[in-house]
Amino acid sequence: MKKKVLKIVGIVLLLVLGLLVAIPFFLEAKIGDIIRNNVNNSVNATLDFSDADLSLISSFPNAEVSLKDVSLINKAPFEGDTLFASQEVSLSMGIMQLFKSSGDPISITKLKVENALLHIKVDEDENANYDIAKAAESVTATEPSAADGFTFNMESYEINNSKILYDDFATGIHLEVLEMSHSGTGDLSLENSELDTHTDALVSFEMDSTNYLNKNKVQLDALIGVDLNQNKYSFLKNKALVNQLPLVFEGFVKVNEDSQEMDISFKTPSSDFKNFLAVIPETYSKNISNVTTTGDFMVQGNFNGVVDDTHIPKFNIKINSNNASFKYPDLPKAVKNIFIDVVVNNTTGIAEDTYLDINNASFMIDDDRFNLTSKITELMGNTRVNAHVDGKMNLANLEKAYPVPAGLSLKGLLNADITTAFDMATIEQKQYENTKTAGQMTLTGFEYNSEEIPNPVVLNSTSVSFNPKTVTLKEMKGATGNTDFQVTGTIDNFLGYLFNDENIEGNFNLVSNTFALNDFMVDESDTSLENTSSGSQESTEKIKIPSFLDANFAASANTVIYDNITLKNVKGNLKIKDEKATLSNMTSSLFDGKVAFNGEVSTKQDTPTFAMKLALDQLELKESFEALELFQVLAPVARILKGKLSSDISLSGNLTDDFTPNLLSLTGDILADIVTREISAEKAPVLSALDSKLDFINLEKLNLRELKTKLSFKDGLVSVKPFTISYQDIKINIDGNHTFDQKMDYKATMQVPAKYLGKDINNLIARINDSALDSLTIPVTANIGGVYNSPNVSTDLTSGIKNLTNQLVEIEKQKLVNKGKEKAKDLIGGILSNSTKKDSTGGDNNKPGAKEVLGGILKGSKNTDSTRVKTDTVTTTPKKEEAVKEAAKDVLKGLFGKKKTEAETKKDTVN
Repeated sequence: MKKKVLKIVGIVLLLVLGLLVAIPFFLEAKIGDIIRNNVNNSVNATLDFSDADLSLISSFPNAEVSLKDVSLINKAPFEGDTLFASQEVSLSMGIMQLFKSSGDPISITKLKVENALLHIKVDEDENANYDIAKAAESVTATEPSAADGFTFNMESYEINNSKILYDDFATGIHLEVLEMSHSGTGDLSLENSELDTHTDALVSFEMDSTNYLNKNKVQLDALIGVDLNQNKYSFLKNKALVNQLPLVFEGFVKVNEDSQEMDISFKTPSSDFKNFLAVIPETYSKNISNVTTTGDFMVQGNFNGVVDDTHIPKFNIKINSNNASFKYPDLPKAVKNIFIDVVVNNTTGIAEDTYLDINNASFMIDDDRFNLTSKITELMGNTRVNAHVDGKMNLANLEKAYPVPAGLSLKGLLNADITTAFDMATIEQKQYENTKTAGQMTLTGFEYNSEEIPNPVVLNSTSVSFNPKTVTLKEMKGATGNTDFQVTGTIDNFLGYLFNDENIEGNFNLVSNTFALNDFMVDESDTSLENTSSGSQESTEKIKIPSFLDANFAASANTVIYDNITLKNVKGNLKIKDEKATLSNMTSSLFDGKVAFNGEVSTKQDTPTFAMKLALDQLELKESFEALELFQVLAPVARILKGKLSSDISLSGNLTDDFTPNLLSLTGDILADIVTREISAEKAPVLSALDSKLDFINLEKLNLRELKTKLSFKDGLVSVKPFTISYQDIKINIDGNHTFDQKMDYKATMQVPAKYLGKDINNLIARINDSALDSLTIPVTANIGGVYNSPNVSTDLTSGIKNLTNQLVEIEKQKLVNKGKEKAKDLIGGILSNSTKKDSTGGDNNKPGAKEVLGGILKGSKNTDSTRVKTDTVTTTPKKEEAVKEAAKDVLKGLFGKKKTEAETKKDTVN
């Protein structure tokens, strides 16, 4: 029986275990649909996730649902914005919750959120993106109400490594809670319970473009009493750390339907002056445990009242210290005579009635002193400021008394006495003449040295005066590296820049003997990147023209040095506005010539752009080519030339992050006028290759003394407009293009006089002996391809010479034919002349006449005894026929036969 019972129990356990393993396979799809439907039917937003995993074993007797890649996307008026996203959300619930229909609410007992983002937004019309609950009347009878989707009978919850962002565009408030870990335990299913919570986070807070907290470390341990009947949450036992400042607080928050009630008080648990150092972020205050202090420091305050659409809680916050001091053990000097009396107060619950009184804030280091008093009223309305600051300070004492950031060093004597009074409405209306600002500030022997700059900045003397309309920089003489400078000028809206988010408007004059731009640049090798050992790499900051500048600079410098380029006598104007720097009327001496340029650089878009026009006058070619990468890319053949360059250049394109031109983006034109003294052909593989193909030209003797050409370039391709150069009496026309990586496609076309084409051609011309052939030319084309340092050259010279030879042979043949025809004409004319003469004088009628001779030639009569030759009406005898044949033979000899010997000639003469 016992064995049977054990067997039955074993079978039941196996069945249960099997069900726990099998159920998730059947219910995973269903539970995902249940959650998705419940949420989407309850809110005006869209919940989605990539996967839903169900586990029964690891969480038994509960079920655990894990949702992957969760997102909650807003609908109008925040269409497409992500309200919530999380890498993983885990929900624990009773197993029976899995078998509910899709319309029934699900009871959640445990919640865990990993790597989440909650981004709350309130627009200028005060619409909130978290207000997504559907109105009761919009939910159909078959749908659950907003409260029916889930019930939270929580026992515990966790939020790990998450981020909360709050942007209120109506009030200008921006809050960031980063690296937040928050957990709580307690039974929220009870009407009255206690929730034990722990929170760690980095908090940043900004209001109206003023930063009050910047990644300040916050820790909070709070035991919260929860009364669900009254919606009241009481702080029972609580302790917070802001940076390293401890605070204890107590009180409650009660949530009503249209408002909240609160009554919370807080204070520092002790009055040790170390509490003041604890307010400063640890990065700057360093380890304060061994700091020696005297005097006290206390922070205390309270918030009470109602929060609704028109009210904020009343509050009173006091910060006090009386004749305190502190000294770091490893620094030689102490900060002493510290007095702090600051009050932040609101007695009405109306936001505009908030005020800040800095009744006293002062300290001393040795005999140096600093004092500040200020009264700021209507903080949330038309803020009014009345402040005075004065002090004399040896800045070198700061790092002797306080742990300044590593690598930072300050020197110099500061003397300031400034008073100001204004209200924000006056600033917003730019009525600066209605403000009251007066005073003077001088700084002498100032030196600033930091790891972030390549050279210390030294200000030998600086003087600034203040008046209601302007801040006048009366003098600033300084140096850094090899650079010296003197700056004077005015800022016309300093208060508007400080308090009203306006651009700085001003005019300045800059004078320098030597201005080396390299003194302001940091080598990339000096820029350290975090986590390089792990293979990750952070992107570096791009150079940006400040968006807050609306200023004009008149500049002059005897020498400006940029990389390997030295400019002399630089003068011009620089205008900075709307993230654009505009250069106008800039002139300079460069490479023994003159340069004038106008242009602009803009960093407003993600990719910086520039456009420039330059006028170059009589620059040395050799130095220009060696120093300017642009010339090397656009005209690599220029390296062979020695002489002067004058040019108009127009170019535009994109800039890289370090403000150098992106060559492949360049577009522009160059109109070049070159006066050449000498050609160094040995530096040009192209000329060497042409020399090997064109023996009749010595390219070192090219006439480039007045070379004019035009280049255009775009998308990495340089096109050369056709231009002509000369070599002796040969005109060479050149056109084509090359790429920025120096791949060439050029054509050189020339009309080559025949006299340059070799001995055989010249002998043939001499044999023809015709003066018209002295100017005979043939076209020759040289095609140049390959790359600049390894060119491919092909010509049609061989085929041209062959064609010319054939033409000359035909000319000679034609000339011989014409010569034979002339001889025949003379002979026939002579025969006709003799015949006529004899007939008229009664000559020998036994010899043949002209007509008989021509008849014999044309008719080719045969010599037979029985045949008589008749020509027209003339009848000849056989003896006459022989005479005709001899005459014809002589004529043909003259036309087509060999030349007569001298003996034959004499014989003919004798006869």
